[in-house]
Amino acid sequence: MDAFLASTVAVAIAEIGDKTQLLSLFLVARYAQRLPIILGIFVATLLNHALSALLGAWVAEWIPEQWLPWMLAVSFVAIALWLLIPDKDDSDDSRFLGMGAFMATTVMFFVAEIGDKTQIATVVLAARYTETFWVIMGTTVGMLLANIPVIMAGKWLMDRLPLASARIGASILFVMLAIATVWTALVSS
Repeated sequence: MDAFLASTVAVAIAEIGDKTQLLSLFLVARYAQRLPIILGIFVATLLNHALSALLGAWVAEWIPEQWLPWMLAVSFVAIALWLLIPDKDDSDDSRFLGMGAFMATTVMFFVAEIGDKTQIATVVLAARYTETFWVIMGTTVGMLLANIPVIMAGKWLMDRLPLASARIGASILFVMLAIATVWTALVSS
């Protein structure tokens, strides 16, 4: 359950103010159909994060075991620093919008997640935890926890969320994951 809970919390917090939340706002304003957008986010995230977690698990097999905790800790700190940089909306118009709410959401979310901090976090979390399935489920649930309220409450909610505080909180969480990773490595040595 550690892999699931850490992955869920890390992604849910990291997503606050992320470009995918801005994409959620854009999509709900464009289509006004909430369920197809939520299902599109679910499918896109599940696919994207499954590929990312499998990559992370594969990488963890090839890295010497004594290096892995240190590389993971550095990765967690890098993500923590990246989280402090606000995202911007880059979804103004897309050729995918004519596909309908579900397909447009699925394709646009999948593409938006490529190289995004939550995708990188998924790779790192899968390298950190051996329970790849639970990392995938946790990061997917975290993405939904962050985006469903935006879809349901839209602009009203985004106007009231302290995005800077959320970014700082997410950054602190990733630093704590780095510390826990190093601590576990030192204690088990």
